[in-house]
Amino acid sequence: MSLPHAILTALLEKPSSGLELTRRFDRSIGYFWSATHQQIYRELRKLEGEGLIRALPSEQPARGQKKAYEVLAAGREELARWTAASQDPKPQRDALLLRLRAAAVVGTEGLEDDLRRHRELHARQLETYREIERRDFPPGRGGAEDRLRHLVLRAGIDLETFWTQWLDHALAEFAELDVRGRE
Repeated sequence: MSLPHAILTALLEKPSSGLELTRRFDRSIGYFWSATHQQIYRELRKLEGEGLIRALPSEQPARGQKKAYEVLAAGREELARWTAASQDPKPQRDALLLRLRAAAVVGTEGLEDDLRRHRELHARQLETYREIERRDFPPGRGGAEDRLRHLVLRAGIDLETFWTQWLDHALAEFAELDVRGRE
């Protein structure tokens, strides 16, 4: 249910075409709520049909023209309703953790290399987030909108920090298992 709300948020920040939204998802919202361009276009049609957004009038003929969308009052009200509603946290589901549990009964072959790969991917994502933080949130920038956006980014930084540290710990455990296995 959150993709329509992600789109409403993005359109309230800046009216955009479907293509522009897709690019913005790739650069920001997609770090914590991903969507393909097909999903975005499908949701735009639904939101427009529900009267939550509208295509902005174009001065040129519509054929082949990018449609830009804006949020209507009903869309803003829906986003405010959804934002204020209580939601329970989602249970953790992670295939890597399940594979580690399975390794306890079937063996660890191949898993250590994948842990290293995951560690590298999380370290790269962490560096990407830190670069965004340096670029977009310099010290002293503190309007309410920026502070809330920075809070979202900090969640990403903290999660990637957790994963890199946890994977370092897991790899140390694998090294210990390897040493004990040779004794």
